[in-house]
Amino acid sequence: MYSEDDLIQLSALQHFMYCQRQCALIHIEQIWSENLFTAEGRLMHDKVDTADKESRGKIRIEYGVPMRSLRLGLIGKADVVEFHKQGDKWIPFPVEYKRGKPKIDNCDKVQLCAQAICLEEMLDVEISEGALFYGQTRRREDVPFDNALRMETEETTRKVHELIDSGVTPKAEYSKKCKQCSLLTLCMPRISRKASQYLLTAMEED
Repeated sequence: MYSEDDLIQLSALQHFMYCQRQCALIHIEQIWSENLFTAEGRLMHDKVDTADKESRGKIRIEYGVPMRSLRLGLIGKADVVEFHKQGDKWIPFPVEYKRGKPKIDNCDKVQLCAQAICLEEMLDVEISEGALFYGQTRRREDVPFDNALRMETEETTRKVHELIDSGVTPKAEYSKKCKQCSLLTLCMPRISRKASQYLLTAMEED
């Protein structure tokens, strides 16, 4: 169990899986910069978070739901949690909004699964699935919380805690995804790579 002082943001899981250096810059060095992609994402989240509660028959919808897990050491807020009535119980169904399109890796699914684990701990229920809504495709993708995804989520959470506890920011490594990162001009992965190559060449010449 973690204490309240040791909780990390749920969003750190997605940052970590996208780029460990990005995660460290944001959650260790407290650096943040907005670009077109993050601005669009923020506007989408703000629109969702400020919506009113809704009820649609056997579905009750809550927006901007705060959550935490002392077992995993996580804290954050869900964009939307639908509560589906099953018998005499209301079962949570978390929905996360993303501005782009489905990812190749599981970074969005891990973040969503972490929300489910938080809700399970808080409400003492079992949650079998949730959904991701992507602004670019305007489609909702259901995500089952199977054992494999739960294990990946817990392992990722452990690694993020280790990274943040270490206080060490990984070195920059340039890749195609750097072009969409809001921290590109602050991270400067191309310059960092050129500098390291220069120093290595200088050492070899000496």
